[in-house]
Amino acid sequence: MLSNFTWTIRVYYEDTDAGGVVFYANYLKFFERARTEWLRSAGINQQIMTETHGVMFVVKSTSVDYHAPAKLDNELKLTVVVEKMGRASVQFVQQAWRINGEQQELLATGRIKVCCVDAVRFRPSEIPQEVMHAIQQLESS
Repeated sequence: MLSNFTWTIRVYYEDTDAGGVVFYANYLKFFERARTEWLRSAGINQQIMTETHGVMFVVKSTSVDYHAPAKLDNELKLTVVVEKMGRASVQFVQQAWRINGEQQELLATGRIKVCCVDAVRFRPSEIPQEVMHAIQQLESS
């Protein structure tokens, strides 16, 4: 695995279910936001990538293991680790951790694969060299 990226968020009321626990599907939203910020940290704006190169990233597959619940007002640390890069795909391992002072508790672990596709035909397309280079630079830092 390559280097990892972290991004912190807070759990809001809208993220929780009737029991005050983060709704399970919202972890995928949290992971998506963290990947977007990871790309931003590499200087990649997804809208500009689509406009410039005519491609976009789409989620091909996901799996999430849940370890403990997050609740309203918890501060979460989300991690993004590139597990594998291909010519047209990136496989990530992502985790959500509850932060409580110096203590951290693992809440969820996800494995997400995204593919680069042509924005019009939605067919696989190679990741643009400029984007690939930015990701490689980020991962080697």
